[in-house]
Amino acid sequence: MNSIYKKIQASALKGEKLLAVLIDPDKVVIEKVPRFISKINQSVATHIFVGGSTVDENDTEYLVEEIKKHTNVPVILFPGDVNQITGKADGLLFLSLISGRDPNFLIGKHVESVSKLLQTALEIIPTGYILIESGNKSAVERVTNTQPMSRIDVSQITKTAKAGELLGMKLIYLEAGSGAKSPISEDIIKSVKNKLSIPLIVGGGIKSKEQLERTYASGANLVVIGTALEEDETFFEKIKK
Repeated sequence: MNSIYKKIQASALKGEKLLAVLIDPDKVVIEKVPRFISKINQSVATHIFVGGSTVDENDTEYLVEEIKKHTNVPVILFPGDVNQITGKADGLLFLSLISGRDPNFLIGKHVESVSKLLQTALEIIPTGYILIESGNKSAVERVTNTQPMSRIDVSQITKTAKAGELLGMKLIYLEAGSGAKSPISEDIIKSVKNKLSIPLIVGGGIKSKEQLERTYASGANLVVIGTALEEDETFFEKIKK
């Protein structure tokens, strides 16, 4: 069977649009999961990401187990900390916060997670994670105590993304953060995509079908939507199959 990453890579080469729905264990009511997943199954979503900046022990595992009962869509961990790792998922974005300089989030947490990861069969995908300012202080910024990159410094963002690829990252993830006032700009996405030869993920602040389409048109291979669907489930009507 092809790996999650190989499928993302193949889709990127063919110009296919991938969409991940991000579910935060800290914000979801477990009893409402079947209905929410039913909506995902009827949508064009290709992946489910599970994770948040602050999540209680075992909440991620309970949520993933419930999600897996109702869908065959790949479930990928998007962990904010080591306690969010569970072997019940299909894969894990091994996030390195390359926009910051805190060694904990560049390599420290990764070392801490190794013992746990070795006990799972998760597909681990090294991912360069770049936080970009969006008008609001994001949960990622608060938890990691790192400053986001300035959205006007497109050159530095682009060089950071390329450095991540040269370090061996398999994906680059441009993040505006949960509840962002505005999504990543088209200029940033285009500039980064122009320099990469690996798939590009973009998330944060996307609240309309038009913003979603512009993000794809600018070069994103996989777009992540979370808050928009949490706040307004009618958005699913706009992304139906």
